[in-house]
Amino acid sequence: MNSVVVTGGSGKAGRAVIRELVEHGHRVVNVDLVPPAESLCHFLKADLNDMGQAIDALRRAAGTVERRRPFERADAVVHLAGIPAPGLAPDVTTFQNNLMTTYNVFSAATLLGVGRVVWASSETLFGLPFTRETPAFAPITEEHPTLPENGYALAKGLAEEMARQMHRWNPHTAFLGLRISNLIDPSEYPMFESWQNDPLVRQWNLWSYVDSRDVALACRLGIEAGPAGAQHCIIAAADTVMRRPSRELLASCFPQVTVTRAIGEFESLQSSDLARRLFGYQPRHSWRAHG
Repeated sequence: MNSVVVTGGSGKAGRAVIRELVEHGHRVVNVDLVPPAESLCHFLKADLNDMGQAIDALRRAAGTVERRRPFERADAVVHLAGIPAPGLAPDVTTFQNNLMTTYNVFSAATLLGVGRVVWASSETLFGLPFTRETPAFAPITEEHPTLPENGYALAKGLAEEMARQMHRWNPHTAFLGLRISNLIDPSEYPMFESWQNDPLVRQWNLWSYVDSRDVALACRLGIEAGPAGAQHCIIAAADTVMRRPSRELLASCFPQVTVTRAIGEFESLQSSDLARRLFGYQPRHSWRAHG
């Protein structure tokens, strides 16, 4: 059993992650500015733009709801806090907030000697939306060029470099960045029907998505069995959001893109193979099984 701080635990991904961790026996603290809609663990209100609050959250957060027992420091951090997508705030605000909070959390983890940081990077690093740039190849892997198109994506790329350098400063702290695809809660699956007549509606990220429960699974596995060092990997569903076969979608919307290997009928065009090899991630949920 580990003590885990989840930053941004009141958000869509955070709720699923906390539920997964609690169900698997971890002691969890939700660190957020916004109280959770559902009380799954102890909640600590903190502004992670403030380095002192970030350090205090990792050092003195309460252990369990029942005992309020403090622990000296977290064993691991799942860092999800931040403005969750481009376009929700002015670009400079998103960049400043997401980069600063990530710097503070990473710094606090290395200063305190926290063993593992699993954190939310993003598929946007690949050049999303694919309008000005087209994919270099498909399926996309971690070898794809990073082509950030906005401050949100740029902050994610800089955070990956921060993770590499901070691990160099303190090799005891391992960093695992999850390049998460378009996050979907199961309650949102009915909207997939509205996309089926026009593949252009979802070409912006190669028709990819990931169930929030699979993101939670990836975060837990990253804590329990994640690699050493500073790594990053794609976290996506196994399939696309469309009923049209994946090769058909590519031929229709991106005929110039090189297909590097055989692709299953509805296989995701963002590959999670590296996450499977590094820590055993295999997505369990699909919109096709919904309802």
